[in-house]
Amino acid sequence: MAKRKEENFVSHVNAKRPRQEEVEDFDRDGDEFNGTSTLTAAEVGIIESIQLKNFMCHSMLGPFKFGSNVNFVVGNNGSGKSAVLTALIVGLGGKAVATNRGSSLKGFVKDGQNSADISITLRNRGDDAYRANVYGDSIIVQQHISMDGSRSYKLKSATGSMVSTKKEELIAILDHFNIQVDNPVSVLTQEMSKQFLQSKNEGDKYKFFMKATQLEQMKEDYSYIMETKERTKEQINQGEERLTELKRQCLEKEERFQSIAGLSTMKTKLEHLKHEMAWAVVNEIEKQLNAIRDNIEIGEERAARLDRKMEEQQVRLNEAENKYKDIQDKLEKISQETNARAPECLALKADVTAKKRAYNEAEVLYNRSLNEYKALKKDDEQLCKRIEELKKSSDQSLEPERIERQKKISWLKEKVKALQDQESSVNQEIEQFQQAIEKDREEHSRIMREELDVKQTLTFNQKQLKELKDSKTDQLKRFGPNVPALLEAIDDADRRGLFTYKPVGPLGACIHLRDPELALAIECCLKGLLQAYCCHNHADERVLQALMQRFYPPETSRPQIIVSEFHSEIYDVRRRACHHPEFPTVLTALEIDNAVVANSLIDMKSIETVLLIKNNSVARAVMQSQKPPKNCREAFTADGDQVFPGRYYSSENRRPKFLSRDVDSEISHLENDIENKKAQILNLQQHLSALEKDIKRNEELLKRCQLHYKDLKLKIRKSISEIRELENIEEHQSVDIATLEDEAQENKSKMKLVEKNMEQQEEKMEILKSVKIEAENKYDAIKLKITQLSELADPLKNELDLADSEVDNQKRGKQHYEDKQKEHLDTLNKKKRELDMKEKELEEKMSQARQICPERIEVQKSASILDKEINRLRQKIQAEHASHGDREEIMRQYQEARETYLDLENKVRTLKRFIKLLEEIMTHRYRTYQQFRRCLTLRCKLYFDNLLSQRAYCGKMNFDHKNETLSISVQPGEGNKAAFNDMRALSGGERSFSTVCFILSLWSIAESPFRCLDEFDVYMDMVNRRIAMDMILKMADSQRFRQFILLTPQSMSSLPSSKLIRILRMSDPERGQTTLPFRPVTQEEEEDRS
Repeated sequence: MAKRKEENFVSHVNAKRPRQEEVEDFDRDGDEFNGTSTLTAAEVGIIESIQLKNFMCHSMLGPFKFGSNVNFVVGNNGSGKSAVLTALIVGLGGKAVATNRGSSLKGFVKDGQNSADISITLRNRGDDAYRANVYGDSIIVQQHISMDGSRSYKLKSATGSMVSTKKEELIAILDHFNIQVDNPVSVLTQEMSKQFLQSKNEGDKYKFFMKATQLEQMKEDYSYIMETKERTKEQINQGEERLTELKRQCLEKEERFQSIAGLSTMKTKLEHLKHEMAWAVVNEIEKQLNAIRDNIEIGEERAARLDRKMEEQQVRLNEAENKYKDIQDKLEKISQETNARAPECLALKADVTAKKRAYNEAEVLYNRSLNEYKALKKDDEQLCKRIEELKKSSDQSLEPERIERQKKISWLKEKVKALQDQESSVNQEIEQFQQAIEKDREEHSRIMREELDVKQTLTFNQKQLKELKDSKTDQLKRFGPNVPALLEAIDDADRRGLFTYKPVGPLGACIHLRDPELALAIECCLKGLLQAYCCHNHADERVLQALMQRFYPPETSRPQIIVSEFHSEIYDVRRRACHHPEFPTVLTALEIDNAVVANSLIDMKSIETVLLIKNNSVARAVMQSQKPPKNCREAFTADGDQVFPGRYYSSENRRPKFLSRDVDSEISHLENDIENKKAQILNLQQHLSALEKDIKRNEELLKRCQLHYKDLKLKIRKSISEIRELENIEEHQSVDIATLEDEAQENKSKMKLVEKNMEQQEEKMEILKSVKIEAENKYDAIKLKITQLSELADPLKNELDLADSEVDNQKRGKQHYEDKQKEHLDTLNKKKRELDMKEKELEEKMSQARQICPERIEVQKSASILDKEINRLRQKIQAEHASHGDREEIMRQYQEARETYLDLENKVRTLKRFIKLLEEIMTHRYRTYQQFRRCLTLRCKLYFDNLLSQRAYCGKMNFDHKNETLSISVQPGEGNKAAFNDMRALSGGERSFSTVCFILSLWSIAESPFRCLDEFDVYMDMVNRRIAMDMILKMADSQRFRQFILLTPQSMSSLPSSKLIRILRMSDPERGQTTLPFRPVTQEEEEDRS
């Protein structure tokens, strides 16, 4: 290994090289460009040592140490230089593809070995050290690579103790030290160096610049954020659409909750049956003793569960009441404050009114004095004029002038009368045109409404026509386009065992008419039940609801689901059914093969009590003119009209939709209706067009008449004014001029008095005005405060209503559980009493039965019959609940819908604020990014020009950020002797030198604790290699806080001796050798330096 000299390396280079002046110039320029060389050595992030085991083709490399500034790794090809650089990239978390040595980590494991190990020591000293209290002065990064391509990390302190095994900790360390192993400026591999040196693509150079300065990552981050913003905007739009639908659902559920009616009659009957059941059980208690004991045990468990539920409900009730009280207290406080300010507000308002009145009175007095002053002034002018006239023409006669004036007055009066007659006529025309326009507008609005109704009917008919045409190929599509697919899904779910019993439906597809003429009557009776489905229990209902969600969007209505236990036989309704010798009931008019369908229609609509009478007048006679048939609740006619004993409702439907057999006839009728509706719409549109033209024409005529009317008014006023002026001209009279002069003098005195009075009134008016304004300001301030208090109270009132509703709900919930508990405890006590009655005397049994029902009830039916009647009545109550909905379930659905709506509304509002803030931030960041890119571009150009000048080269760098290209032009020699050439026109050495200048320029603007170059001088001749080496050493001397690792096959024997330079020479591996020596040239010196 060559021995390095002890002299300063700059002096040594100057001594060894020819062209002394050129090197000295370089030194001087470099000092000016790169700054002082007195910077301290790096304290954090540089590589102190590295060790490899079973990595690539090497069994063992190292451990070896790197210097803190310049490190040359020299050796022949295959000696392991690139393996060290590859291990550095992989060991610090880099991907395999980044090394250009393989596509997978498993390729780095030496053949015949199961794993490879890399150990890298990073310096961690000074104020910028990473967790210095944990790691100490060094951080040891150990990586284990398995044969399958997986890897694991161990992060150790300077003492060798384990700190972490997570990759996130390694990433945090690299971020803290700003180490970027995938940045070509930090680590330029041999393959990347060759590609870059040989590349002639301006786009590749630009990409290299962007990646080296991390501008590419900033650009990608900006693009990703903008894409995220657009996706967020789409989410906002979807959320706003969803908000509208959720609000509608919330209102629907609230209305549904309000529409639930009581079922007190059936519940009273149910309680009566329970009393009978109690005495029937007394008679059969001995046979049921064992069952009663079991029931008592189960009942006690249920009572305990109900107790727990009641306690939970009480807690919720207390919370709701506390919330209600808090809101009520806030409202009471606001109300008290408002009431306290009300008297003050009223007093201020009265004060404002009084001051306004005083101001107005003062203004009236002022205006009165002003008018009086103007009249006196006018009189004064007339007196003066009169005196002058009398003086000039006292001897002339004015009789001819007076006669002429009288004639003109008569002519003007006749003219005014004619104009007034004409004005009256035009006014009548205006009224007629206004009435015509108003009439046309009312007709226009009526026809617009009629057109809208016809269009809605046309749309409905077109939809119905499409459904009928679809039903020709599949009868089930009559009940909805999604019904066939839904039934297939039900069949599939039933095959998978998801249902206890397969649901039945739609019910309209399970019934058949005995008389087709009664189709419309039966449809009007059953209505939505024709599309309904039956489920055996609530579990089956939930499965069916989930299936329906796949075929019915949230904004569309779904078929009704009836939950009732399936029976194989139809109910016996002979006792409560209606029987008429001529007219059938709905039950007898239908052929129903499925008992579940028949029982559901009996439960839901009591079809055994509804008569079908084809003729309307006969239906009225049967139901209203005489006593209705026994058990008959209502009747329907063939036209679909509904007849009650005291009421009659006409049907809006004219043809059946679901039960008609003649589909072609229905299609023909609908097509004719559609054509008629289209023709009707066309006629209405033509009528609308004619009305619009009439309105426009009448409006033009009205405008003309109004202008004519104004012109006539003006002429009349002008003529009347002329008449008054002529009448006011006084004839010249022979009066005494002295008298007129005295009168004029008196008039002037009055004018002075009035003028003085006006000044006083004006001063008073200004004082009252300022007082009025001050009172108004006070009143406005107190009124604004009261308004603000009212605005604060409005949301609290809404919250109070919601809290009140919540308290009511919780009270109902508590009452529900109390009733259930009471009912259950009553039943449990009854069972216990019945058990005691079995063991005691009959009298005790009777006494216990009277505790349930005080008076003895004669029970004619057996307990089993009573049980059936109770169950039937319960099913009917459940059916009513199913048609209207359970109160608690509806309330729960309403609360869920409201909470969902408020939650989504809050999310949408938050996202909007986020988008607005993000746009402001990104606008600022993008502007900063452009400024940062401009600064880096200018710095890179400056460094590049300066570095080229060291060899008397001239060059230009042209950045095209729009097209993402970087063109570099270099001229060897004097710049004024030849034009700039593209780098492709340079020789290999010149191009390599220019590329090194470009890389050094990037080094000067990119931040990293260490920089690695692999065979950077491979294409350089000796001259360019010497100059490039001098430039690198000069930069390293000026940047002692950074570490430089240079890999080269050259011997580097001519390098100067310096504490800043360390040469690590790798020997060629010998056959059978497993560990390569890798040490400093003089071990003693290196140990002293470290």
